[in-house]
Amino acid sequence: MGETAPNKNEAETAADGARSEADAYTRGMEHLVGIVQALSLARTLQSVQAIVRSAARALTGADGATFVLRDGDSSFYADEDAIGPLWKGKRFPLETCISGWVIQHREAVVIEDIFLDDRIPHDAYRATFVKSLVMAPIRREDPLGAIGAYWADRRLPTQAEVKLLQALADSTSIALENVQLYAGLEERVRARTAELEAINAELEAFAYSVSHDLRTPLRVIQGFAQAVAEDADDVLDDEAKGHLRRVTGAAVRMDGLIDALLDLSRVSRAPLARTSVDVTALARELSVELAERDPTREVVFVIEEGLVADADPALLRAALDNLMNNAWKFTSKKAAARIEVGASPVALGAPLELFVRDDGVGFDALRAPQLFAPFHRLCGADFPGTGIGLATVRRIVRRHGGDIRAESAPERGATFSFTLQPRA
Repeated sequence: MGETAPNKNEAETAADGARSEADAYTRGMEHLVGIVQALSLARTLQSVQAIVRSAARALTGADGATFVLRDGDSSFYADEDAIGPLWKGKRFPLETCISGWVIQHREAVVIEDIFLDDRIPHDAYRATFVKSLVMAPIRREDPLGAIGAYWADRRLPTQAEVKLLQALADSTSIALENVQLYAGLEERVRARTAELEAINAELEAFAYSVSHDLRTPLRVIQGFAQAVAEDADDVLDDEAKGHLRRVTGAAVRMDGLIDALLDLSRVSRAPLARTSVDVTALARELSVELAERDPTREVVFVIEEGLVADADPALLRAALDNLMNNAWKFTSKKAAARIEVGASPVALGAPLELFVRDDGVGFDALRAPQLFAPFHRLCGADFPGTGIGLATVRRIVRRHGGDIRAESAPERGATFSFTLQPRA
């Protein structure tokens, strides 16, 4: 008689089953790592639900899954992924449903046959495909809800499946807390942004109104000073005429300051109309205007070819005009000056960085941050100005999502570099 292969004994069968379950658990945990990463990036309840409903089925091999949230004394079946309809959008008192039992007892439940368990509201299940289930609480200390997995055939979920579902529920609790945190932060940011916008609008309106209101008395001062100078020219001595010239000069400077304030206000209020701007052509145009202002000066303009920026043309022109005017002004004491406009090398994907460089008088670099505040000036009467120009430039740059910085040293010129963040 031939020999027959020996049958596996119960111990070997149990060992094989244990190894199979361990392998399934390991694969499930590897899958869970990716799910946890996706949950860490979720920023809304809807995105968390979408991840969890499909993950619950995938991890347990179930025919359906539900995402349940606690809503006071009720269980709200917020979402589901199943072969047939379950209870999406419905609410049940905690005392009448299995999810309520899980939430109240803060522990997972495994039911092989739902019709043999008194905790199950049988009437609610008769219209569904469900025969067996496992359900785990979302946050065991103080449950936020529960995740359920369901099977159309009667079966006893394995310990590995229960552990995986509970691990998913634990990860979901963290994701939901993050969603609440981000929602709170976003609301505070929106409120703060609205508050700052309101304050800025009030300040801009105030500056605009005050600037216009100052025009009338200023015109009166200029008019009467001019009238006195003309009508009493033959009776005024040199000292009195000097006083009148200082009054007129101060009025002219104040008029320029009002214009600068209005320009600053318009820069803040004007809507951005971005387009592709030929910066090289713009810089050349401005250099011609500067050269025509004083043809006796010897200034070499070095403008890089091919400079193109995504910006509001009018605002970019105002920024470049201010910077090139400053370079022109602060090189005025040199017999031969040099003004450059170009772009600094940047890393791939970084925003464009433009610069305006001169070889003029320069300034102490430690005082550079003061340059961009309104009315702050680092130079004396030798270089007149309103102290508004660089503040205007910074506001223009920031409206484009960029930033500006200054580098300099006394008698070694200055470089103003600014970035323009492209549109998303």
